Amino acid sequence: MNLYPKLILNALAKVRYPGSGRNLVEAGMVDDNIRIEGHRVSFSLLFDKPNDPFIRSVVKAAETAVLTYVSPEIDIRGRISVAVRPAVAPAETESLLPGVKNILAVASGKGGVGKSTLTANLAVALAGMGYRTGLLDADLFGPSQPKMFQVEEARPSLERVGERELIQPVEKYGVKLLSIGFFVNRDDAVLWRGPMAVNALKQLIGEACWGALDYFLIDLPPGTGDIHLTLVQMLALTGVVVVCTPQAVALADARKAIRMFTGEQVHVPILGLVENMAWFTPAELPENKYFLFGREGGVQLAKELNIPLLGQIPLVQSICESGDLGAPAALHPETLTGAAFHELARCVVRQTCLRNEQLPPTQRVATGRKPGARQSRNQQP
Repeated sequence: MNLYPKLILNALAKVRYPGSGRNLVEAGMVDDNIRIEGHRVSFSLLFDKPNDPFIRSVVKAAETAVLTYVSPEIDIRGRISVAVRPAVAPAETESLLPGVKNILAVASGKGGVGKSTLTANLAVALAGMGYRTGLLDADLFGPSQPKMFQVEEARPSLERVGERELIQPVEKYGVKLLSIGFFVNRDDAVLWRGPMAVNALKQLIGEACWGALDYFLIDLPPGTGDIHLTLVQMLALTGVVVVCTPQAVALADARKAIRMFTGEQVHVPILGLVENMAWFTPAELPENKYFLFGREGGVQLAKELNIPLLGQIPLVQSICESGDLGAPAALHPETLTGAAFHELARCVVRQTCLRNEQLPPTQRVATGRKPGARQSRNQQP
């Protein structure tokens, strides 16, 4: 009996990997180390993870296929080794979001300043103005965007794009949306350590079909931490919108967030500051302003740090109600609150264009290098 590698490969092409449904040869799981010594055959099968649940069954199926389709006299049992193929990182970070023109992070130094509500309304306003808009809910431990868009029951599907299966974002109000909230029970707390959260974030960005977008908004968790550092390593952010209230403690935390992004190790442009809950206006007295949390603290901070003030958003009961109902106020630009968010969107667009005209492309923070050594990304305005 004459044995040669092609016979072995033909037999292994009969075996399908349960995780993808593709045969072992097509999936590139057969290493190029097939050895034939008389009737003795050995080779390696390549898996993506050392703890792949299908390793044992696939090895057994491969042995059976060789014995069945080549010859029952082949000495193959116990001679198939298992190897883990090295993960191939994208050569350039821009390949994660190849069709996205501008990546904007929305950040706050502390929670409770209305950042997620503002991000949802900004996204809806941008989409309403005709811009192709995506929104990533990166607040993995407190995802709120599914409720803001009334899509809590949505479960994104997988679709094959080329050689990959990608998550299809949920689309509503013209905004493409992804959140960890789509993949966990909404009543359960997300109890993840840092690395698990970081891996989930990477999947939502790099394993999703975002397509062509003019603006990709990222609703960051409050404060600074692993998520923020991961983002500036993965993506070259066009800029950051910082949200605060006029309250002194919120201003102090906003200052820290701004320093984090503008520091030497990160160096991401600040597009501007938004003062949320700037004043309270009762629905029955739309001309009245009551400064519940202080007056123009955000205005003063913007002046002090020499960054643009993108807008002042009033505290109006309808904003909270519309968010709870999954119908952002920006859907109605004819109203007082809707008009405020549309004006904010226009300011964001204007500042983004100025940033792209006046500043060089943002650089991402490269892992494994000294602070300041960053890999560039050619970003189109």
